Amino acid sequence: MPISSIPRKFGLQARLALGMAMFGSATPISKIVTEAMPVFVGSGLRVAIGALALAPFALRSRNQIQQFSRRDWLLVVLIALFGMFGFSALMLYGMKMIPGVVGAIVMSTTPAVTAAASMLFLGDRPTIRKVGAITLAVAGVLILQLGQDRGGSDSDGDPLLGAALVFGAVCCETAYTLLGKKVSEHIDPVLVAFLAAALSVPFFLPFALWQWQDFSIPDVPDSAWVAVAWYGAGTLAIGTWLWYTAIARTEGAVAAAFMGVMPASALIFSYILLGETFQWLHLAGFTVVFTGVLLMSWEHAHMAQQPS
Repeated sequence: MPISSIPRKFGLQARLALGMAMFGSATPISKIVTEAMPVFVGSGLRVAIGALALAPFALRSRNQIQQFSRRDWLLVVLIALFGMFGFSALMLYGMKMIPGVVGAIVMSTTPAVTAAASMLFLGDRPTIRKVGAITLAVAGVLILQLGQDRGGSDSDGDPLLGAALVFGAVCCETAYTLLGKKVSEHIDPVLVAFLAAALSVPFFLPFALWQWQDFSIPDVPDSAWVAVAWYGAGTLAIGTWLWYTAIARTEGAVAAAFMGVMPASALIFSYILLGETFQWLHLAGFTVVFTGVLLMSWEHAHMAQQPS
């Protein structure tokens, strides 16, 4: 690899990792939001704030809208439906029922689900390093599952249903990543993210208005408003910008391994923000997941050396 290309390659990998770290923070943040306001009010505010935060950066690429094909618009609408509406609603309802650490464990399945979908639908070719990295991500999930605190919880509802809903959010996240990769190959990812967030607002609006009648703004603590602001401007806007600008030049299976950063981030923020109990097996899970990330980084460097 030429020396001049090292900073660019490092920057690409850094954006993948930082984007997933920000997405991971959404797991405990979503629990803070749902404890303070109705699901569709909180998730509707999330996408509205995210769209506003992305708008100034999307303006520079607004001329690309004239070049959109019907397929491009279809992909953006699907991202809005699954990656924005579906992910937010399923995540928030699911996190009402389970602790943050359990949600992080369920979100740990994202790398395996994304890699399988990438190879199935995008034709990504498996290699020893890819398979090894994804295997390590799955192994990290199993270790985190062993480290799950099976004690009582303050969460409401059926924990099994909550976990199933969060897994549904995982599937939406997979669609978000792979659909975003396709459309961002020839369109500015920031513009895609802005349009998807803006187009998802009408999906939330009728449900948010229905729940608004039981919503009391003065009862919402300042910490919840900060959480909503980060949920939109941080995890959606900044996280999406970092992630999409990286996956536009990355194979889906490579991106899948970096998605192992997300559950590790979710667990760490669960400890910090929700005060949940640390367990040493979680640290072991982190080590395995990040070993997979390093292995996929090696694969990424190897691919960069291959002739185009």
